Amino acid sequence: MGGYTTKLALRSLRHRLTAFTATFVAVLLGTAVIGSFATLVETATGPISSADAETLTIMGAVVGGWGALIVLFSVASTVGITVTQRDAEIGLLRTIGATARQARRLVRAETLAVCLAASLAGALVASVTGRALLAAVESSGLIDHADYDGGVVSLGITVGGVLLVCLVAAGIAGRRATRGPASVTPGEERADAGRMRWWRVAGAVGLIAYGVSMAIVTVTVTKNSDDPYDAMATSGSNSILVGVGLALLAPVLLRWGSFALRPVLGRRSAEAHLARYNTSRRAHLLAGVLGPVIVLTSSAVGTLMAVGTDGRTLPAGASDDGGTITLLNNVVVGMLSLFAAIMVINAFTAAIAHRRAELRRLWLLGATPTQVERSIMAEAAVVAAVGVALGLIASLATIVPFGIARGEGVVPDGQLWLPPLLVAGVIGLTLGAARGAVRRVARPELARSA
Repeated sequence: MGGYTTKLALRSLRHRLTAFTATFVAVLLGTAVIGSFATLVETATGPISSADAETLTIMGAVVGGWGALIVLFSVASTVGITVTQRDAEIGLLRTIGATARQARRLVRAETLAVCLAASLAGALVASVTGRALLAAVESSGLIDHADYDGGVVSLGITVGGVLLVCLVAAGIAGRRATRGPASVTPGEERADAGRMRWWRVAGAVGLIAYGVSMAIVTVTVTKNSDDPYDAMATSGSNSILVGVGLALLAPVLLRWGSFALRPVLGRRSAEAHLARYNTSRRAHLLAGVLGPVIVLTSSAVGTLMAVGTDGRTLPAGASDDGGTITLLNNVVVGMLSLFAAIMVINAFTAAIAHRRAELRRLWLLGATPTQVERSIMAEAAVVAAVGVALGLIASLATIVPFGIARGEGVVPDGQLWLPPLLVAGVIGLTLGAARGAVRRVARPELARSA
């Protein structure tokens, strides 16, 4: 049965190249980024000074760890989206005799084939970008000199780690797809039914509590440390941790947020009414968009504001680690922004594709394609507004304690223009993703119905 599953998976890939493109791109970019920094770790084992070796090792380890986490969420999201779009197909396989285990094996085989090709391509890219990264680090003065020594070991470990992440993501998506009885009817309401699982709530509470507790430690303990970067160590990642925690609670928070925005939306237009109704009724489906918006806002605002505070308040004669820490912060924010943007675009495309039947019914009831598009854009505006508001709240877990520890207080002394600029960019990305999804999926569907 294993050989038959593999053949079926490969045939499915040939007919679903577009659906698996998002997974391929996410894995390729993740492997390229992680692999580039992994080559720095391998280079650090060569004949270089201990100080340079420590700098390269820290850079590779920090970015590699965050990168693995980001790739896990990104791949899990894209694989889950791809599987969700195939509810009827997987249900049909089960009704004609395939077991839930065999259906999950098919999902794993498809994911492994895509991820293997993407990770190998990403490793080739990393072999080039790794050299460029080392040259950039050397030219910036973070290290004195090092001969590039990255190769098979670092890139091989990177590919193996990414493939492991992909298999974990495929396992999660496969179990979700085969949960419940077999049915050939697409589970249009499945994503919106039921309560949040206990482990998701527990994870959210744990992440938020840890982020808040580390913020308290920053204000009460590391504030008085002789090393100014102790405060960065205890507060730098708090905005990301709290943002991820809030993202886990996205379905509930979206319902609350849409209820709070009712007075803003008004009750006059049909588009506003549909937006209010759908953001509450389809909160679990749209939570796939809200989560990345929260994390993108919280990580970008929190980290970049902390970098600005660090530049203004670093005491004279402090350690020379400032350049390395700033580079690592910028790289982590860049990775988070890239993968969050991919997840927002993929999630909106999948959400609209999942609602083809609903959009067709709206057209049959008299809605024009323009009205359908406006209602979806209004939904996107609600998701964007709730997401950036929650992201800004999460960013305070880094901004406030680090500012207090560095003597600036609760409100930073500079760069107050940065959060509005980043918020505008996130809102633009969300609305742009929604518009693109509508025009790729909804309008052609309504045109065929006409």
